[in-house]
Amino acid sequence: MNLFEFPLILSGPMVRRVEPTQIYIWIATSKRYEIAADLYRMDLHNGDQNVQYQLLETGSELKAVKVGKRLYVNLIKVTPVNDLFPTNTMLGYNLHFTRNSDHHDLETLQLLTPGTPHSILYGTLKYPTFQIKNGGKSNILYGSCRKPHGDGEDTLAIADSILEKEHFNLENRPDALFLMGDQIYADDVADPIIASLSTLGDTLIGQTEPLHQIDSRLDQEPFRTTLNQINGRQYIMENFCQFTSSQAHNHLIKLGEFAAMYLLSWSPALWEEAQRKNLFRSFEEAKTDNLIHFVFPNEDVHSKNHRSEQKQLKMRYQEQEESLIDFQQSLYSIRRLLANIPTYMIFDDHDITDDWNISENWKINVSTTPLGRHVIANGLTAYWAFQGWGNEPDAFEEDFLAIMKSYLKKLRNGYVTYSRHEKWVNKLWRFDSWHFVAPTHPMSVFLDTRTQREYDSEPKAVKIGQIIQETSNPPQLVSNSGWSLVTNKLLTSGWKSQTSLIVVSATPVYGMGLIESFLHDYVYPFKILGVEVQTSFDFEAWKYNGKGFTELLQQVAAWNPSMCIFLSGDVHYASAVKATVTFADGRELPIEQYTSSPFKNMSFSGVWGSMMKTVITVNSLKRKNKDIHRICDPAYQITHVEAEEMGQETPFLWQDQLRYQTLEKGSIIETNNNLGLLSISAEQTINTLLKKVEEGSR
Repeated sequence: MNLFEFPLILSGPMVRRVEPTQIYIWIATSKRYEIAADLYRMDLHNGDQNVQYQLLETGSELKAVKVGKRLYVNLIKVTPVNDLFPTNTMLGYNLHFTRNSDHHDLETLQLLTPGTPHSILYGTLKYPTFQIKNGGKSNILYGSCRKPHGDGEDTLAIADSILEKEHFNLENRPDALFLMGDQIYADDVADPIIASLSTLGDTLIGQTEPLHQIDSRLDQEPFRTTLNQINGRQYIMENFCQFTSSQAHNHLIKLGEFAAMYLLSWSPALWEEAQRKNLFRSFEEAKTDNLIHFVFPNEDVHSKNHRSEQKQLKMRYQEQEESLIDFQQSLYSIRRLLANIPTYMIFDDHDITDDWNISENWKINVSTTPLGRHVIANGLTAYWAFQGWGNEPDAFEEDFLAIMKSYLKKLRNGYVTYSRHEKWVNKLWRFDSWHFVAPTHPMSVFLDTRTQREYDSEPKAVKIGQIIQETSNPPQLVSNSGWSLVTNKLLTSGWKSQTSLIVVSATPVYGMGLIESFLHDYVYPFKILGVEVQTSFDFEAWKYNGKGFTELLQQVAAWNPSMCIFLSGDVHYASAVKATVTFADGRELPIEQYTSSPFKNMSFSGVWGSMMKTVITVNSLKRKNKDIHRICDPAYQITHVEAEEMGQETPFLWQDQLRYQTLEKGSIIETNNNLGLLSISAEQTINTLLKKVEEGSR
């Protein structure tokens, strides 16, 4: 483990929460350093040929957590000494690292050398830059679902090319980036990297996590071997954790693996070290070294099955190798992007595991397994350190930090007591403040639609053929208590009613009805035949829990925004919907819903993908350039109606009129990899989908 020569910076710097009173910069390092920031006001004259740099008088406060012996996660809080930070102005920064007599800054660490692959600069600027938006036009980049070995280009790199092009034009330069779920795929890890992930993770933490203390079966064969083999974890995750991911062959389990996955997703640093140490093996090398788990071993009775399985695994391995090469090349752009734009993030399921809390049965089953509880706690710990902490640092009070630091100390020293482990697990399973309000313009509230769910015990009538049964409802993605927490945070954030509000929901509030209806009408009924519909098809449309959907609309209406803009990802397509909701008391709520997904993980393939595309083609013609009218009755049943039926005497809770907006080439849906760009001004809102990295971008 000590043979690794990790660079000082493992990932970052990354600009996180910014506002006139404080700025947070996140960075992961391999050693403990005192880190301070210099902040510059940059006044532009004649473009980048004449930039004046004014050093601002600031204070720096370092908040650092030692995650492992070779991994420190740092938040540098920068505050103004006298006045507020200037807004709508280009700001630049440098970081200074001090460890005894050892001194560095971003320049000596080769990140401020223009024209080199590691540079985080745009044009001829001396420093990475950003702005604090306050008025005028806002440009927000948004999207979700970025899998390293996913199909297609990494469209998040498009954001870097946009900033490179517009870095001096503060009117057009994007001023915030929203990552709205599935920043990593913990449940779907590529064969060629899982072994190196595990090795790197153990090295970062300083210990091999004693999983056999969580579940003693992991210290017995065959699990002691398969746990550490490529393609060896599917059975463990399904039976020891009760997880439902169908791609869990290499599921992340240990905290070090989760941490290494984040580092490999955001920076080229760990890739370069892994390649220097020859950690990445070819399929044949891995097979020779007995690093691959085969369901059918190489025995005479199974030889035909073994050859078939080996062929399939080899093809998958090599295809993933090709995708990972492209992904790795994009990381220099991704690191530069994250160093130059305030970034806000929220989880969806794959950050932890596919289908996370998708139903009450799922949650109960997993919560009763020691290993399942442990893996989710590891995933949430990594989410906090790499994503959540920078969204709203003040949301994590001393009690939370003390439990995290105490557990991590025991873990890296190789001794965790049962009581300390349970205290850590319970804190994470019960934590209720992952939601947050981002100080963007307009302000944005990010919902937690995973841990704040409420499961409806009332039965739902379902009919398939002549079979009529009752089954469970889809969950409300935010419970009543969850809405209370969100409302309190929003109303104490400084946001004012009758102003615009962005609501970020990983799952679309107004999804693509033609897909949801297909699932609801033709797939969901199979639940009564024993098919696990929700876990098989990610059936998560808000609107099919009429009560939950109604409470969401009523809650947002009670906030009384002048315009509500929903931003979402998750569903592996992009769409835009505009709607007006009218309540029984006459109140109206205008809504705009924009969805962008995936960054890198095109998924409309195979049998179900082909069926979806057929449904899309047939049904989109019915919806394009047409208003759709719906009504929700007092029993929370939502039905489509004709226009002339709207406003009649029939009792209703609300009714809405919506229209799908056309995208490129007149379509109302985009299934290729894409990145959303939302431009918001007093006059209009413009949504643009970007799908291909520009030629010449790095």
